[in-house]
Amino acid sequence: MKQKRQSFLYGAIILTAGMAVVKVIGALFKIPLQHFIGEYGMGLFNVAYNFYGPVFSLATAGFPVAVSRLVSENASLGRWNDVRAVKAAAGPLFMAFGVVGAVFMTLFAPLYCRRVIGSENALYPMLALAPAILFACAGAVYRGYFEGLRDMAPTAVSEIIEAVVKLGLGLGLACFVLNRGGAELAQENRVFGIPAGEQGEFLLMALAAAGGVLGVTAGSLAAAGYLGLRWRLKGDGIGLRARKKSPPAKTWSQTVKSLLKITGPVAAGSIAMNAAGLIDATFLQSRIAGIMERSPERLLAAYQGMIPDTYLQNPQSIPTFLYGCYTLAMTLYLLVPALTQAIGMSALPAVTEAWARGDRPQLKERMESVLGVTALVCFPAGLGLTALAQPIAALLYGGASTPIVAGALLTLGPASLFAALSTPVSSMLQAVGRADLPVKLLAGAMAIKIAVNWGMCGIPELNIQGAGVGTLLCYLFLVAAQLFCLSRVTGVKLSVGRLFFKPLGCAALCGAAAWGASRLMAGASLAKAALVGVSVAAGAVAYMVGLVATRALAKKDLLMLPNGQKIAKTLENRGWI
Repeated sequence: MKQKRQSFLYGAIILTAGMAVVKVIGALFKIPLQHFIGEYGMGLFNVAYNFYGPVFSLATAGFPVAVSRLVSENASLGRWNDVRAVKAAAGPLFMAFGVVGAVFMTLFAPLYCRRVIGSENALYPMLALAPAILFACAGAVYRGYFEGLRDMAPTAVSEIIEAVVKLGLGLGLACFVLNRGGAELAQENRVFGIPAGEQGEFLLMALAAAGGVLGVTAGSLAAAGYLGLRWRLKGDGIGLRARKKSPPAKTWSQTVKSLLKITGPVAAGSIAMNAAGLIDATFLQSRIAGIMERSPERLLAAYQGMIPDTYLQNPQSIPTFLYGCYTLAMTLYLLVPALTQAIGMSALPAVTEAWARGDRPQLKERMESVLGVTALVCFPAGLGLTALAQPIAALLYGGASTPIVAGALLTLGPASLFAALSTPVSSMLQAVGRADLPVKLLAGAMAIKIAVNWGMCGIPELNIQGAGVGTLLCYLFLVAAQLFCLSRVTGVKLSVGRLFFKPLGCAALCGAAAWGASRLMAGASLAKAALVGVSVAAGAVAYMVGLVATRALAKKDLLMLPNGQKIAKTLENRGWI
């Protein structure tokens, strides 16, 4: 085989770097979009996104995992004909799923908007997003195939292309709708031919949100196009000689059965993981709408001076406004799990290979590398997000609703820590052949979230804050249960102190230093960006000092990095590891 396969951490670095670029571009997309269409428009945007989320995760996480695992397993055993057979079988199979998903979203969206969340304006962005399911399924085959061969670059590049197209086209269309539709609304009380009635401003924001969503759909198409073109131009590096030496491939029906056997539980797990957003989209608005009918004065007293007059004069818009504020906090919360998603994607083929070969020492080493790197990344990020909730929300969003966003971040910050840790652990359970366990555990976690959301979000003084508590308890249970099951299935006894407690203590030091720095400079005449930058730098320095003092860095993890031997030797010579 001509292709040079990447180590686990090297692949994770490629995906993480790509993910970092994607998230920066995503911030450049969502932050201006929020200023254009307001919290109400962002609420509609995220209703569509969260309805689409479970199906989208099926295409971007569930399908690639199934393909990646089968490809990785066959590649580790030298069955190159079976590797190609997996791709040949996955193409038409997953495209069929894409067609069904797009049709389902198109047909079910009107019922969901009218009967479930009670906001017909959400229909426009939902219909604009439906075709993206088909395009995502098309790209999923290629992403999973390359990841199974431990080549993470195509996935990273395709994600960047998707984000760039989303940024350019999505913001452009949103601006066009606001300008052109706003002029038509002022002159004829219509928006692109749709009668506006007394709710013209809200209709305009809904159509602008749909314009932003069309950028997402176009980005999915561009990413799928790039992956297909890359396959045609560069192939996969599997030579003809290697294929001639390998055993004959299984039949198409056998390969499809193998794919479906893995896809079923993985897909269910992916759907359940993203169902958290759909639960929030559904319960938050309906429960807040119930509060507005029973005791609106108690809810409004909690947000005195934070809700603009436009919404106060139209009380039926307040549930979507508050949900929009919550989704702004969720945008920051999701940054942390996004970083470790790359680690999970890279870990799956590496752990699958060690498990398939029955190499227990290598399995333990790779499992601990995955968990160690994940903890080192997500612990300071999650606690730092909580410590700097107010200044970060003020910097990125501003406006009267900043305290609402910051309040939600206080619980979503720690929740992001556990959500980030759950993704790689779930990938490792799938890698060792227990893809059913993440599904079962997620079902229990989602039940906890639904129960907490239903109870706490109905309390007028808590409302959206209750959803953050539900998310925190949901993922705390999930991580604890996943780690227990992983240890039982593999028989690997994990070094819990080094992997979790040391990084957690250092992350707490990081959060305290960042919070202290922000409080000390609160009275200084610093720009918001400078205040956040200095606070983050103080937290980073404290974190590094803590890692060195507690010797939380492991030499074997550093050796897997690019130039890791040189880095490890330097730190070892100074007595830091």
